[in-house]
Amino acid sequence: MCGIAGWAFDGPSRYGAGDLRRMGETLRHRGPDGCGTFLDAESGVALASTRLSIIDLSASGAQPMLSDGGEVVLVYNGEVYNHVALRTELESLGYRFRSRCDTEVVLRAFEAWGEKCVERLHGMFAFAAWSARMRTLLLARDQMGVKPLYFWVPPNRAGLVFASEVKVFLDLPGFRAEVDEASLAEFLEFGYTFSGNRTILKGVFKVLPGHTMKVTAGRVSEPVRYFRPEVEAPARPGGREELEEELHEVLTRVVAEQLVADVPVGLLLSGGVDSGVIAALAARKTTVRTFTMAFAGSDVDERSHARVVSRHIGSEHQELLIRPEDLTTGLEESARHLDDLFGDWGLITTRLLYQRCREQGVKVVIVGEGADELFGGYPSFRLAGPAGKKVSWMRLFQLYRHYSGRRHGTRFRAFRTIMKEHLAETHGDLFGAVRLFETRNQLPNNYVMKVDKASMSVSAEARVPFLDPRVATFAYRIPREYLMDGEREKTLLRSMAERFGLLPPAVAWRPKYGASIAASWMDHSELVRGYARRVILDESGWVDELGLRHAMTAYFDAGRQGYPPPWAISIFQNLAWRLLLLSLWSRHYLRDADRLPVEPVPA
Repeated sequence: MCGIAGWAFDGPSRYGAGDLRRMGETLRHRGPDGCGTFLDAESGVALASTRLSIIDLSASGAQPMLSDGGEVVLVYNGEVYNHVALRTELESLGYRFRSRCDTEVVLRAFEAWGEKCVERLHGMFAFAAWSARMRTLLLARDQMGVKPLYFWVPPNRAGLVFASEVKVFLDLPGFRAEVDEASLAEFLEFGYTFSGNRTILKGVFKVLPGHTMKVTAGRVSEPVRYFRPEVEAPARPGGREELEEELHEVLTRVVAEQLVADVPVGLLLSGGVDSGVIAALAARKTTVRTFTMAFAGSDVDERSHARVVSRHIGSEHQELLIRPEDLTTGLEESARHLDDLFGDWGLITTRLLYQRCREQGVKVVIVGEGADELFGGYPSFRLAGPAGKKVSWMRLFQLYRHYSGRRHGTRFRAFRTIMKEHLAETHGDLFGAVRLFETRNQLPNNYVMKVDKASMSVSAEARVPFLDPRVATFAYRIPREYLMDGEREKTLLRSMAERFGLLPPAVAWRPKYGASIAASWMDHSELVRGYARRVILDESGWVDELGLRHAMTAYFDAGRQGYPPPWAISIFQNLAWRLLLLSLWSRHYLRDADRLPVEPVPA
């Protein structure tokens, strides 16, 4: 696991070794165990990497990693879990290895198969591979977008700069941090930037999940999508039982691979079915350590459910207490790690949890993210309506209102455009289109960015078995009738957990618990609420520029939860949280000169 950065231009550039070192230093939290650089000034190529040692802790795994003749140079962030099988295949082709780490497997795979190597990698990754012979830099991002990869194209210059985090660009000569107005509108309505490859900053873009792109002699090519799974194929004759067996088989294999590390591994346990299934499968392979968050002074408490799961699987279990003062004292530092601004309620508490795990000596944490999006666990799937029903403008508008938490706003047209693209891919099936929106738009731009930023900010690696491409490929082809049954959701995952004895039936079929601790404290903790009020209503914040002082004053001082119809803003709590993060994020990413005028938010 690493932080990576660098550039590729057509010949010598204005940037030098000092800029490259600073880029690496900015990413040091992602890899405090080592750092390295590669600079070919004549070719205009530079690569930097910081290392979080997980597999093969020796110097043999250091980056940038060069091929035997130095013709290929790689910087790589992530974990490829099928690296043992790939190593065996590559050795049969004549390749010899100097280390046990998966970084070298990716290097040799690129030597053997070129850009097609990404189709063989199962895991989470973002990498840059430079071929001196081809004068080409390949950028690649994993199939589900677990690991981030951003790039910036300097004006009037052939080539680009790339990095694991947006903050790397801030100190580069010629870079000016300006908010992208359309992205800001999407953040305020949805909590993240969901359309295309834009970010919250003008001119900064992301390599999309399951895509590669190349820079050849300074010319940036169009991205190429390499991961295109079959969406909702017909069910097999065996029906539910056969699907349960296949799901159990693929999850068993994936979890076993993700337990492999040369450092201590722990699992987050909420007491729900997602984390419970992963922990139970892990416990059948080895003795496991599980961790649960406990929140002081809050009604959000799943400890009793987590204890039931822990006793059932026989884990070494620990409860870690989070207090309201931890949220306020850690929020501003956490905002520095928001990067491409997103508003997941769990960012701060999740970061605190990873930090506590690190304090307990655990360097790798396995989490249950991704199951809801792939296996139909959200109310949005019910809003899709029955199969075969014509998808009307009003049905899409209802979905937009659900995702945005507003009656109306400015981003419905962008949302509808994306949903129409997903509908075309699913042959008009709205349930399938919702699943694509959840996994291609919401998940990589919001939920797994929380996982990545929160864990890497405290030098911990978070692994997500449900987002292994083999699990995702299987899940995409499960028909709706095996995922939702009456009022129950994720029924295939639940029935599999019960059938194979992974969880007690009461846990396997326990309804999803969706409460947010940050939301709870925003309304009920005087400490958190007072802190949020001071930041949001401060004159240096965004509240006046966006025309939202009246709404936020009504929320904090009069206890109003939203405007009455026909006004647009119906949930003040969501808006307050996003304004709080925007204000704190701006202190790190924007200078006063960069606060350009924006359109007021429709009230």
